[in-house]
Amino acid sequence: MRKLVLVAILLAMVVIMLGAYTRLTDAGLGCPDWPGCYGHLTVPKEEHHIEAAELAFPERPFESHKAWNEMIHRYFAGSLGLLIVAIFAISIWKRAYHRPLKLPFFLVLLVCFQGALGMWTVTMNLMPLVVMGHLLGGFSVLCCLYLLYLRLTPYRIPGGDPRVMGLAKFALLGIVITVAQIALGGWTSANYAALACTELPICEGEWYENIDIVGAYTIPEAVSYEFGAHDYAERMTMHIAHRFGAVITFIYLCWLALRMYASAASQLLRTLSVVLVLVLGAQVMLGVSNVVFSLPLAVAVLHNAVAALLLLVLVTITYTLYRKI
Repeated sequence: MRKLVLVAILLAMVVIMLGAYTRLTDAGLGCPDWPGCYGHLTVPKEEHHIEAAELAFPERPFESHKAWNEMIHRYFAGSLGLLIVAIFAISIWKRAYHRPLKLPFFLVLLVCFQGALGMWTVTMNLMPLVVMGHLLGGFSVLCCLYLLYLRLTPYRIPGGDPRVMGLAKFALLGIVITVAQIALGGWTSANYAALACTELPICEGEWYENIDIVGAYTIPEAVSYEFGAHDYAERMTMHIAHRFGAVITFIYLCWLALRMYASAASQLLRTLSVVLVLVLGAQVMLGVSNVVFSLPLAVAVLHNAVAALLLLVLVTITYTLYRKI
């Protein structure tokens, strides 16, 4: 079962990257219906099928590459859902061997809700709140799978260490701050505001005169939210908020890593603090590269992937500190 969970973790990471790729290639509505594509289980190939699809959805001209991007993401996400159901079934079957049952059951509920968010992403025409929720749902599935993997592993550091025991709550706070920062990034991306500021360290021009917090975090009425429905000032505010959030996250996680490295007697905890700084540094560099090089596709996808890795490192640290005896 532990190997099966590990496969699910890897698949969840692939799904997150495919989701980012789909969003960044503007393929979120590559198939305007759900769960199929223009009424088919796969992307239409025959000429008469394509003609019928365009007649059925005249507002969405058929674009093969966008449709394939969307459907490949759905195929992988569906496979992950089936795998999580299988893990839950095995948990029930092996319950006599003290296998975790509540967490696999929660994962089934979570992945069902994630599927609903995927459907609403299409049916509600990329409403930013739904798109951001879909992103956070994917990260939640990944973290819960990883937590299940840790629970299935005989993972405990022997011996108490009062110097680091008090850091557990600060590590948990680090997860909360990081998730909030991911949410800000998801909101920025869902509203197509990633290129609203093209200069560093904050934004070009008299940016402080254009701040509109209320407008940036409300959802305007729109038929479709593809390519964004907010004005420039609102998008700029989203982008700046994400940058300030990045600074806060960076300072806090660096403090946590340094505090843990200086206090811990365990080599494992020291190694984890170094890994945290390295992953955090990579994430900052990718964020800067997105601005400097105008959001290259590969860099933007990696920005999502490394955010997931950063969250997994924090889950590992928090789990380790709470399991230490």
